[in-house]
Amino acid sequence: MSIPHPQSIRVLIIDDHGIVRAGLRMLLESQPGITVVGEAATCADALELATRAQPDVIVLDLDLGGENAVESIPALLQAAREAHILILTGVRDSETHRQAIRHGAVGLVLKEKAAETLLQAIAKVRAGEVWLESTMIARVLGDLTRSQTSPRTSPEAAKIATLTEREREVITLIGEGLRNKYIAERLYISEATVRHHLTSIFAKLDVADRFELAIYAYQHSLAKPPV
Repeated sequence: MSIPHPQSIRVLIIDDHGIVRAGLRMLLESQPGITVVGEAATCADALELATRAQPDVIVLDLDLGGENAVESIPALLQAAREAHILILTGVRDSETHRQAIRHGAVGLVLKEKAAETLLQAIAKVRAGEVWLESTMIARVLGDLTRSQTSPRTSPEAAKIATLTEREREVITLIGEGLRNKYIAERLYISEATVRHHLTSIFAKLDVADRFELAIYAYQHSLAKPPV
């Protein structure tokens, strides 16, 4: 699969296994739309490379030989202001996945997936979208469903009824994985207005962030999980 993108996507690979990094570099550099701008095995090296190379996409493993890669995400985003972080991991724990998204990652691919999945995910997150596979979303929804101890249909219906039509449109686009810039473009409004709507939505639905909002939207049929 080739990446259909008018400009080369600059990718930084962060993984503590040299063989994995070499294999990823070979895969990515075989694509005409991708350039690998560096490799790192540790968080410290990753921060230095991110600052110097300013990648578009950072492919980050969650297990860096004992280092907490999740906690490094905000620093990486600070170092490379235009970067999008895509998690590539063998870790299947849904709580760890949620933490990575809350810290600023915009996509997650399991290492067991086909190479084409990773290539698609890189293209999507570079375009400003979120990449979460439907099976992963289903696991998170399953966790939430099992954790519920009492029916919430009526209270949640009352919350949802307070949403304006525009807020529902914003929620639908959040469910599609779009970031504020692209939501603003789709709705012909400013990014500041999008942020205002999100603040109102978070308060009305009692959710903490975009990730919780997306899961809430899938749970209550305000948005369709991505396929």
